[in-house]
Amino acid sequence: KKISDILEKSSPKPGVPEDLQNLLSQHFGAKRSVIEIEELKLSDSCFLPANDLTHSFSSYLKEICPKWAKLRKNHKEKKSVVMLVICSSALRSLELIKSMIAFKGDCRVLKLFAKHIKIKEQINMLEKGVFHIGVGTPGRIKALVEQDGLCLNSTKYMILDWNWRDQKLRRMMDIPEIKKETIDLLEMSVIKLCREGSVKLGLF
Repeated sequence: KKISDILEKSSPKPGVPEDLQNLLSQHFGAKRSVIEIEELKLSDSCFLPANDLTHSFSSYLKEICPKWAKLRKNHKEKKSVVMLVICSSALRSLELIKSMIAFKGDCRVLKLFAKHIKIKEQINMLEKGVFHIGVGTPGRIKALVEQDGLCLNSTKYMILDWNWRDQKLRRMMDIPEIKKETIDLLEMSVIKLCREGSVKLGLF
């Protein structure tokens, strides 16, 4: 059975923190010791309210981040963003950037995907300017973090574009490569930051 056959028959259920928690447990389950798995666990307190499928992207962001204007004003650091939005493709990134206009105000948004944009250009932009929101794909974001182009210490919100489906009805976590890169990114530094309380995860 193809995943699209199964999905066509099922009504979409909005993602909840448990979905991501289970995914991480399954992914690391066989390969890690009990202690290592314990360190990769995310408690419910690491999560923002999930989207119940009634929200537009802007209205969801307004709900989870009511103090955005203040956060935006106080953010002065280069090589970092306050909010990171992760989705499955460059095209979807552009859609989400368009659909957050009502929320973002006059803040600066940076495209963080690989299509048509060289990683060096993104590193230069992050070094020279102050950006508030980064929207992109997990593979490129991970590469930027690895190359020290993007620092996640000032990031407060990380939103996964969890419920959206592409033409083949796949969500981001149904695409093996995107799923792996997202989990790698989470493992690299995000889980630690979530457990310390400095980053909150949202499932849109």
